[in-house]
Amino acid sequence: MFEIYRKTIDWGGRPLTLETGRIARQADGAVVATYGETTVLCTVVAAKQADPGRDFFPLTVNYQEKTYAAGKIPGGFFKREGRPSEKETLTSRLIDRPIRPLFPAEFRNDTQVICTVLSHDMENDPDVVAMVGASAALTLSGIPFFGPIGGARVGYKDGAYLLNPVPDDLADSSLDLVVAGTQDAVLMVESEAKELDEAVMLGAVMFGHQQMQPVIDAIIALAEEAAKEPWDLPEKPDNSALEAKVGELARAGLEAAYAITEKQERRAKIDAVKAAVKEALADDAEALDKVGDILKSMEKTIVRGNIIAGKPRIDGRALDQVRPIVSEVGVLPRAHGSALFTRGETQALAVTTLGTGDDEQLIDALEGSYREHFMLHYNFPPYSVGETGRVGFTGRREVGHGKLAWRALKAVLPSKESFPYTIRIVSEVTESNGSSSMATVCGSSLSMMDAGVPLVRPVSGIAMGLIKEGDKFAVLSDILGDEDHLGDMDFKVAGTEKGITSLQMDIKIAGITEEIMEKALAQASGGRAHILGEMNKALTGARTELSSNAPRIETMQINKEKIREVIGTGGKVIREIVETTGAKVDIEDDGSIKVSSSDPEAIKKALAWIEGIVAEPELGRIYDGKVVRIMDFGAFVNFIGTRDGLVHISELADHRVDKVTDIVKEGDQVKVKVLDIDDRGKVRLSMRLVNQETGEELEDTRPAKGGKNRD
Repeated sequence: MFEIYRKTIDWGGRPLTLETGRIARQADGAVVATYGETTVLCTVVAAKQADPGRDFFPLTVNYQEKTYAAGKIPGGFFKREGRPSEKETLTSRLIDRPIRPLFPAEFRNDTQVICTVLSHDMENDPDVVAMVGASAALTLSGIPFFGPIGGARVGYKDGAYLLNPVPDDLADSSLDLVVAGTQDAVLMVESEAKELDEAVMLGAVMFGHQQMQPVIDAIIALAEEAAKEPWDLPEKPDNSALEAKVGELARAGLEAAYAITEKQERRAKIDAVKAAVKEALADDAEALDKVGDILKSMEKTIVRGNIIAGKPRIDGRALDQVRPIVSEVGVLPRAHGSALFTRGETQALAVTTLGTGDDEQLIDALEGSYREHFMLHYNFPPYSVGETGRVGFTGRREVGHGKLAWRALKAVLPSKESFPYTIRIVSEVTESNGSSSMATVCGSSLSMMDAGVPLVRPVSGIAMGLIKEGDKFAVLSDILGDEDHLGDMDFKVAGTEKGITSLQMDIKIAGITEEIMEKALAQASGGRAHILGEMNKALTGARTELSSNAPRIETMQINKEKIREVIGTGGKVIREIVETTGAKVDIEDDGSIKVSSSDPEAIKKALAWIEGIVAEPELGRIYDGKVVRIMDFGAFVNFIGTRDGLVHISELADHRVDKVTDIVKEGDQVKVKVLDIDDRGKVRLSMRLVNQETGEELEDTRPAKGGKNRD
């Protein structure tokens, strides 16, 4: 019934198996990729015909995790998987970015790649497995695809690179990098690092590219046995006459437009040229369907030709020149920290809010649930590019750009123990003309320092571009939106003065060489240093005091056995502390306690209360106490937290006491000395010995002879 094909290789000390022919046989291509015991089903289907008049390639990649893969049942009321998680969205982008450039330009059929995690062994991340499986499915499908690609995760520990490190190794690694590419070149890089230098980062990329080659070979070997017949591509029509006519109508206008440095004015000029061309061709419906692609190609030729020829860039800058920068902090009076970072026509308003443990994000992942105390959210409203559009929807691009900035800043955060705050940054992109994600990195770094977050060092970021024509190429620093759109590479580098903290690269051509990447990294290093210098004009380090609007957090450590006493039966004690003092109290399983409030006095009272609960009485120590119960044989005094001790009638005063109430009554504030603590924890106290030590005397309220009180 099944005609199964399978290839297995040893990859990084674990078996990688690619299988086709058993599952999802009606898809154009289907591969079950298994690495260790992590299994991902990858399928690809393309429409047999493209919609007429379509001027783009409609590729969709969906990576989805099923909770049964980890032996779990989904939470929530409906008990089924819901909208994509952040991890699923980011992995979908991770797969999309290296495969998209490898489809031919004339292929415009609806194409969908779906990668479903079927099993997760908690050691091998499904993201790289899904990328490899998607590449194999595309290669087998017959759909036009100039692959295959491979992918690999690279770590760096003790001066050595690690291939596909397991979580325990990754926890101690100073690098987490995912790289994808073909046999000849690198196509995509995504990483976070702990201030590594350019040479180490470049070495990691090339190490990953080398280690993915056996995977590419395995896909090719599988395709030689199981690939379907390749699809026929539509013939390229001869548009030379139309191209010449459009050139006569538009070239001079487009060249003049790309000499305008201001974005909005330039776009208006380009739109006017395009409108004039379409008006001139209004009577030719067939020509109107083709003119968009011809104009786009002409724009690319003009911009790229000027740069390769050594002419100034669109806005007049040199290749390695960064746009003018203005950095401002403290721009919002009620925010805990804020910064407005403007670079040319790109601007980000970054706002930092500090919270407590209650504000941490609870993440339910296949690997298990955990709490995240650092969040960064990136918003790209339509007004930032002078357009109208949908508001309130978080797209894949916003999730991806936010995560890139998050990775760039994570390496310089203080430890949770030294700075026990939950940190949330929101970056509102208020203007955009290239590299708003790197503006977010710069603005967020300033915003956190403005809030008093003690970063190890400030972080800056820069986006690099590439124009490559044949053997000639030019690397561009701080690219504009048009240079990104018409160029061959978007290469983003973030880091401190000590090294790189994040690297992301996307290539629109078949790949780039080590030489180009090395030049881009070196040029980016100079750009980052320049941007850091401009940022330092606003703020060189974290403020020494938090905003008066931010909560204060104090921490203390108690014996784990005392946790139940602080919480109380049904939470009675901790609720009383919170309601009485007004401070928030968070208790961890290890006995660490965080007390937070905007009122320092509330924190002080709550800490003293907790200290009283958990403190152990010391023999011979004198305590302030309160009489809570009177008995014939003595008085019970609450002297430390909820702890009571007995003052026997003989220990109330230096003289004979006939009746306890002659000396004390309930509610009296007294001083007591600890005499003894027995094996059951019962405490004997003395007021008499305190009187001897301090020279104080209690008023003798016993009746005088004859029934009258002594005055």
